[in-house]
Amino acid sequence: MAKKTQLPPKTFEEALAELEQILAEIEAGELGLEESLVKYERGNFLIHHCRGVLNTAEEQIELLSKSADGGLVSTPMQEPAEQRSIAGGSERSERVEQ
Repeated sequence: MAKKTQLPPKTFEEALAELEQILAEIEAGELGLEESLVKYERGNFLIHHCRGVLNTAEEQIELLSKSADGGLVSTPMQEPAEQRSIAGGSERSERVEQ
């Protein structure tokens, strides 16, 4: 199978929706082998694309979260009250030195 240059969707949300559609089509089991391989390859591309977008977003958040002395201030995301009571979550901030 020849490798083609694949174009990513315009947004993260579009990439995720396309990935979900591909997964549903493959799981349905109605695709032939060749089409399944093409869909699998596209899905793999989309997974790597989405990871890259998420990693970039995480790096941007870290840059925005740096304290005046260059340390990183990490504040855990708020969990819904229901999950917090189950997990025994505590609301605290911790300082991470780089």
